Amino acid sequence: MSLLTEPRSETVDLGPAAALSCRECGQRYPLSPIFACTDCFGPLEIAYDLPTGQPEELRRRIEAGPNSIWRYAPLLPVPADVAGKPNLNPGGTPLVRADRLAAELGVTGELHVKDDSGNPTHSFKDRVVACAVEAARAFGFTTLSCSSTGNLAGAVGAAAARAGLRSCVFIPHDLEQAKVTAAAVYGGELVGIEGSYDDVNRFCSELIGDPAGEDWGFVNVNLRPYYAEGSKTLAYEICEQLGWRLPDQLVVPIASGSQLTKIDKALRELIALGLVEDKPYKIFGAQAEGCSPVSQAFKAGQDVIRPVRPATIAKSLAIGNPADGPYVLDIARRTGGAVEDVTDEQIVAAIKLLARTEGIFAETAGGVTVGVTRKLLEDGVLDPSLTTVVLNTGEGLKTLDAVSPTTSPTAVIRPDLDAFRAAGLG
Repeated sequence: MSLLTEPRSETVDLGPAAALSCRECGQRYPLSPIFACTDCFGPLEIAYDLPTGQPEELRRRIEAGPNSIWRYAPLLPVPADVAGKPNLNPGGTPLVRADRLAAELGVTGELHVKDDSGNPTHSFKDRVVACAVEAARAFGFTTLSCSSTGNLAGAVGAAAARAGLRSCVFIPHDLEQAKVTAAAVYGGELVGIEGSYDDVNRFCSELIGDPAGEDWGFVNVNLRPYYAEGSKTLAYEICEQLGWRLPDQLVVPIASGSQLTKIDKALRELIALGLVEDKPYKIFGAQAEGCSPVSQAFKAGQDVIRPVRPATIAKSLAIGNPADGPYVLDIARRTGGAVEDVTDEQIVAAIKLLARTEGIFAETAGGVTVGVTRKLLEDGVLDPSLTTVVLNTGEGLKTLDAVSPTTSPTAVIRPDLDAFRAAGLG
C-alpha cells in the first residue's frame, strides 16, 4: 500500500519521489527540472510513493539514521545512499525548551524555539539546498545557482564547493555585508544585481531560457520542486523532538512562503503515515511590516497578494511578491492560524528578548517570529496554554547591523576597583 502513488519516472533515482504534480490542476509530469505546469502555469511539487501501514518500522528506521536531515531520506526526493555522498549534512538542530521566554511572554504551556542557526552555513537554507544538490546531480547539471536575499547564496556556495560543482549566485546589490562575505568566501561567482530580490529572481528566470544557462541548476527556480522539500525536515525534526507528537501552534517566518507550506505538508504526511497522532494544529505566518503583502491580504480577508516594494531590516524576508503567498493564506485559514507583521523596532526588541532569556542570538527573521509571537499573544490570537513552537531560521551574527546601533558596552572604566564600584557594577 502506498501514499500519494503516481506513475514513476524511470530516468532518475530520487528515492520515493515518483512524479511532479501541479498544485492547481493536478496534471502529472515525469521527474525533470521544470517548475510550472504547461497546462495552467501552476507550481509543481513532488508526488511520492511512500509506504503506509508500518509506522513503527518507519519510526525505528528514522531514529536509527544519522543526526541530519538524511534520517528522513525515505520521505524526501533523494537517493537511498544520499548520506554517503559529499554534502554538508545539515539538520539535527536543537528544539530549545524556552521557559524563560515563556515567562516573559505570559505563556503557561510549553514554548519551544526551533533554533536552525546551527546548520553548516548558519541558516535553514542548508536543508533545502541539500535536496536541490541531489536533484542537480540526478539531472546532470554542472553549475549550481540561485537568486537570493543572502542566506541561500551562502548555502549554495558552500554546498557546491563540497559537491565539486561550480556555483554562480545572484543577490540584490544592497545586502548586509556579512551575508555578502559569507557567500563570496566559498570561491564561487557572486553577482550583485541592481534592484530588489524580485528583480534578481526575474533575471534568473530569463537566464534559464538562455543558452548560457543550459547546464545550470537554479535551486529555487528549475529545481524548486525538489529544493522546497527540504523545508519539510524542520517539521519532521520538531515532531520527533517532541516525542513524535504534533505541536499545537507553530509560528513560521514568511519570505516566499514556501517554508510554511512545506511544514504543513510534512505535518500532514506524518499524520497520513501514522507517525504522529492526528489532532488539530494551527500555523501562524510572520512578516516584517515593511514587507508584509501576505499579512495585509490576510487581515483584509483577500485571496490575492498585492506585491509591495520591501523596506525592512529583515532582508532575508524581503520578497515583495511571494510565490507561495496564496497558499500561505489557505493554510493559515484552514488550520485556524493567522498571518501578522511587526515593525523594525519590534524586530530588534524581539532579537534582544530572545538573546537575553534563552541565549539564542537570532537574525532578523528570528526577531520577526518572536515579535509576531508576542503580538499574537497580546492580541489573544495565540493560546498561551498550548504547546507552541517558534522558528529561528538564522544566526544573528549575519545581521549585526540591525542591533549594533542600540547595543554597546554597559560601561567603559579604568582598570581599578574604584572605577568598577563607581560604575555601579560591584
